Amino acid sequence: MNRENNIKHLQNDSFDLLIIGGGITGAGIALDAASRGLKTALVDKNDFAFGTSSRSTKLIHGGLRYLKQLEFGLVKEVGSERAIVHRLAPHLVVPEKMLLPLYEKRGFGSTLTSFGLKLYDFLAGVKPEDQRRMLTRNQTLKQEPLLNPQDVKGGAIYAEYRTDDARLTIEIIKTAVKQGARVINYCEALNFIYHDGILGGIKAIDHISGFPLEIKAKAVVNAAGPWVDTLRDVNRSKEGKRLHLTKGVHLVVSHDKLPVKQAIYFDVEDGRMIFAIPRGRTTYIGTTDTNYTGSLEEVYASKEDAEYLIKAVNQTFPKSSLSLSDIESSWAGLRPLIHEDGKSASQLSRKDEIFESPSGLISIAGGKLTGYRKMAERIVDRVMKKSFADKISPCKTDKIIFIGSDFKSDREVKEFIAAVAFRLRMYGAENHANYLVGNYGKQCSSILSSLEEMKDNVGVIALARAELQFCLEHEMVIKPSDFLIRRTGLLYFNRPLLAEILIPILFDFKHRFNWTDQTYERERSAMEELIYRTNNF
Repeated sequence: MNRENNIKHLQNDSFDLLIIGGGITGAGIALDAASRGLKTALVDKNDFAFGTSSRSTKLIHGGLRYLKQLEFGLVKEVGSERAIVHRLAPHLVVPEKMLLPLYEKRGFGSTLTSFGLKLYDFLAGVKPEDQRRMLTRNQTLKQEPLLNPQDVKGGAIYAEYRTDDARLTIEIIKTAVKQGARVINYCEALNFIYHDGILGGIKAIDHISGFPLEIKAKAVVNAAGPWVDTLRDVNRSKEGKRLHLTKGVHLVVSHDKLPVKQAIYFDVEDGRMIFAIPRGRTTYIGTTDTNYTGSLEEVYASKEDAEYLIKAVNQTFPKSSLSLSDIESSWAGLRPLIHEDGKSASQLSRKDEIFESPSGLISIAGGKLTGYRKMAERIVDRVMKKSFADKISPCKTDKIIFIGSDFKSDREVKEFIAAVAFRLRMYGAENHANYLVGNYGKQCSSILSSLEEMKDNVGVIALARAELQFCLEHEMVIKPSDFLIRRTGLLYFNRPLLAEILIPILFDFKHRFNWTDQTYERERSAMEELIYRTNNF
């Protein structure tokens, strides 16, 4: 993805569709539109996946909790989408069996849970071999010995899928670019261009160069997540329904501190459901669901958030005895839900809704990570019907394999991981094979080639530098946080490695972008501040 080249095209060309927002929703729309032949552009005022799309629970899940709200249509849609996204990127969307403990004094009983999970399997189209399995008390405690034996009365195993939300977003954007879309990060839409009261594009600023741009387009979609209403305000069209932002917080601890044997979905005293999910050397826990009215740019976990989750974990896993000092990292994200009078944060629907202003601005809000493809399909169908009736064609994103994802089966993914581990052995980094393939699929062959060309190519620092080189060349990385958070997840899931590679990575950025010493110090301080904010409350 050549940023400078894309800027020239954005400034000089006229587009069929311009998307504001580079999260999972905007990425999905860009891929769908470009694959149907629309001349497509996408801008984001921050990095791709900066907001909600890098701060979810990182599951492609069927929305079991939405059965409680009787949202059967939502469960059916996102449930069936899981298998499609897994097929499009089997290295990145991985099957995950989830344990659901049942308790004496709270939650649903065994009969109701069994029926609910059976309905869930039916709505989500789960294959017979992956359908729910009910467990006795002893079977549940054997499945997860950390559970409180005084409280557990049984359990169930059901199917979910694990992913990396930011990586999924990036790969969809790259695939959209391959289909012809023009994309750029750090480019903010400041105002709209109108012709006789009808939208004809945006006035924007490139935050990297400081230069203004005018981008012309026949249709404009506002897919800015938590910023959707901000743009509706600029368009003077925020009437009727509005966003209701809720905050979700996740904590990360060493797996040694919470050594769960598998992913667990458990309920707590106030009725909320919380995940504990092992990931590499860590276990992460979440999520909260509280109303939010603060800054959209800086969203962090508070001490109250952390204490709530720690208490919930210690009640469910009494042997863990976690404390705030055990938290290695955390993240907090905003859910751009649709406001409903009288409903609490956790009661609000996760359905997406589309708003269209008199000037033609199409805005989409709500929805789930899992449902991104169907949300995109609805938007592009609407755009084509309204503005490109002569070009109407069906959605085909269910057949477009993401870049580097051309694996024929889960078994082929495992074989590729083994081959990568073999190549990494001579560099002392074979234990990074799962991570590399999970992040990049077959693209990690390019990273290994760069590693082999390095003069000092031994150890994890060299591997991280080779990985950075790939991301700089192919994934429009501009700032260290782009790489260390949204491309690699190191800030969240591997703090020891982050501490080891931070300075070498910053020096590579300095060399690549010709930073002055002053710029280097500013970027180093910015990263240190981000690191501090993730485990100090």
